[in-house]
Amino acid sequence: MRADLLTGPVEGLDEALAAVDAFDHALVAGLLRAQPAGAAGPTRLADAVTGTPLAARAAEAAAKAAAGAVGEDHFVALAAARTALLGSVHDALLARAEEAAGRSRGAPAVSPAGGEPAANLLTAARAWLCDLARCGWQGLDHEVVSGASEVVSAMLPEPALRRLATLLDGFAAELAASCPGASAERFPVRRWADLWSRGMLLTVPGAAAAPVTGTADGRLLPLGIDVTEHATAAQAQVHAVFEPADGSGPRLVRAGVAVPKPDTVVGAGIWQLLRPHMSLLAAAGEGRSMELTGMPVTAGGDLVWSDEHARPGEPAEAFATARVALPTATAPVTTPLDRHPAGIAVPVFLEGYTARTDDDGVLTFTVAGSDLVVDTDRIPAAGPLTPEAVARSGACIALIRWDAGAFGVQPLAVETTVRKKVTAVHAGAWAGGTADKAGVRAEKAATDAAKVLGERAGRLLRT
Repeated sequence: MRADLLTGPVEGLDEALAAVDAFDHALVAGLLRAQPAGAAGPTRLADAVTGTPLAARAAEAAAKAAAGAVGEDHFVALAAARTALLGSVHDALLARAEEAAGRSRGAPAVSPAGGEPAANLLTAARAWLCDLARCGWQGLDHEVVSGASEVVSAMLPEPALRRLATLLDGFAAELAASCPGASAERFPVRRWADLWSRGMLLTVPGAAAAPVTGTADGRLLPLGIDVTEHATAAQAQVHAVFEPADGSGPRLVRAGVAVPKPDTVVGAGIWQLLRPHMSLLAAAGEGRSMELTGMPVTAGGDLVWSDEHARPGEPAEAFATARVALPTATAPVTTPLDRHPAGIAVPVFLEGYTARTDDDGVLTFTVAGSDLVVDTDRIPAAGPLTPEAVARSGACIALIRWDAGAFGVQPLAVETTVRKKVTAVHAGAWAGGTADKAGVRAEKAATDAAKVLGERAGRLLRT
């Protein structure tokens, strides 16, 4: 791995992010009325996309923002300009990360048009997001934030709208926790602007569709499980190498499952919610391959998982896959809406590094003379992997990430010495169940919490 490529400057990066930041700070005060200071953000964003197909619409939207007369179409244009600018940042960073990993990228696939969900619900969601942008984060109050609840409730029964519904639900929960905005000392400016702009674009009919572009037949070799958890939702994404049955080259693919959850179910308890939806989790946790037949796959390399298209295969040790199959695997092309620096997750195998922890507790790998910060905050509580195990490791399966202006790595699994024996420790080892005492205790606590919630819900329905 060419770790030195991850530490050098990227041309144009700072200028692009500065334009994004200018717009994001305009959302703090809001765009309800004409404010010369607030208009600078939209204007700078529009200037950054000059010469692109978005130029005219972005310039018009910036002018309307300066006059305090921004309409819904203008907000969509600003969200699109911001997304496109961050998309260019994503592309430059991803090219650098894949060059460092020595990986090539496949050809883009043509995506057929998907079905369009109910326009009235999309319009309602867009109206709420526009209200947020007008009042700004400083103008937040519970009345404004609560406007999302009816929209989310109406969206959840519609499968095509659950992606947007989950985003709005989590976003509203974060906003509510900061109400009233006028008394808040600080805001997660970039994050909330990300959620706002993504939500705005998902209200455009057809934008949320991830149409299937083909099917996968062959062997799936899991590398590791990336777990993310929010107060209202949890997601597990399996990164894997797919070996097609037709003998063509191996490809990197992903398969994910996301579920809503109560905030009392945390840590290993989330597997009880995720496990029933995808047999691949158990296979990855137990170190087995999966044989796929006719598994739907999107242009972005995401398997649209269905257990009826998969069956358990032979044992497949993740570190053997990382050493042998991962270096030659081709990466998929990122779909347009997912082009964001935060979405960069390039699987890589590391060994021969040295690890050190500084006085502030920051863990760093030195790989071929270059330092890479290890993002230990991304190590989930839902598995046996710990920062201490990572610090003692000699080999690591990780995702190259970009955060806070620099590349780093997120460990998915490590090889470390336990009682003088090299042992593999995986973040997703408990996905299929565990006999580990800590995991058993966490799952029991989740079972008890779910039982109590079920009993309370039953009483509410009877009253």
